Amino acid sequence: MGEARRPNLLVTGTPGTGKTSFSSLLAEATGLAHINVGDLIKEKKLYDGWDEILECHILDEDLLLDELEARMAEGGKIVDYHCCSFFPESWFDAVIVLQTNNSVLYDRLTSRGYSGKKLENNLECEIFQVLLEEARESYSPNIIRAMPSDTIQDMNNNVEIVQQWLQARTPSL
Repeated sequence: MGEARRPNLLVTGTPGTGKTSFSSLLAEATGLAHINVGDLIKEKKLYDGWDEILECHILDEDLLLDELEARMAEGGKIVDYHCCSFFPESWFDAVIVLQTNNSVLYDRLTSRGYSGKKLENNLECEIFQVLLEEARESYSPNIIRAMPSDTIQDMNNNVEIVQQWLQARTPSL
């Protein structure tokens, strides 16, 4: 019998909720490979133009999925992206939705230079829990976990919780 595939995790949430920091810490703690989808899109030019209003590239979902397909089949990946509805459900063993208090999120986003419509849209996205709802519409509810991400302590606690889940699932970790 062949070795079981290591689990794939999706880490999602509104920009500024700490996806990349959390995913990097989790990768370090577990040995899983971190895929920052935003960086991958820029690096491989997996976009179809620029959105002037939201000041971001327009993702070409098909190009991205083609780029990721073989990597996801290998297992052992942490995918970090602010959108989740277009990824195949079969790719993920767990979906983690990071959530941040809006005053904390406001400070994080303004320190990144977000303003105007881009800032407003992201704050509204968090207020209305858009990413959690998107995850619930796209994946089985028993693999989704919403986690607070306001402080460094939250992040460390979240890494520990996910690490324990992974160890219980695959004792060889």
